[in-house]
Amino acid sequence: MQYWLMKSEPDEVSIDDVLAAPGHTVSWFGVRNYQARNFMRDAMRPGDGVLFYHSSCAQPGVAGLAEVASAAYPDATQFAAGGKYHDPKATPEQPRWSAVDVRALRKTRLLPLAEMRTIPALEDMLLLQKGSRLSITPVSAGQWNAIVKLLGAGAASLEGSDPRV
Repeated sequence: MQYWLMKSEPDEVSIDDVLAAPGHTVSWFGVRNYQARNFMRDAMRPGDGVLFYHSSCAQPGVAGLAEVASAAYPDATQFAAGGKYHDPKATPEQPRWSAVDVRALRKTRLLPLAEMRTIPALEDMLLLQKGSRLSITPVSAGQWNAIVKLLGAGAASLEGSDPRV
């Protein structure tokens, strides 16, 4: 099992939006950075843990726990002419961008970025490094466990998680 931090602007898709979606699951589309795409396409697997992070908002931070719910597949928005995420160089035969499905497991208290910066166990976290702007970053098991413990979210395992907790 691997762990990831995935950023979403809450006015586009928030943890509440995902919990309200059928099956608590949404497509994670619109990623247009090659490194983030490669994480989804080459490294993410169903069942991997996700720190659901609200970004580009008044108080950015981890807002919930989720899991990767599907293998990567071509992001359909790349083919939508005139759409926000259209890529004229992408074709159905040779897609350039990927998406995965993400299932929300539970909303947590907000763990603000400012608080994360004060936690020694997180000092090497990619999110906290200068110049880090990726929307998807790997998280170590130690960082995952430290955050889950801070959130009071129970065991670090996602098995049998109740999204209403």
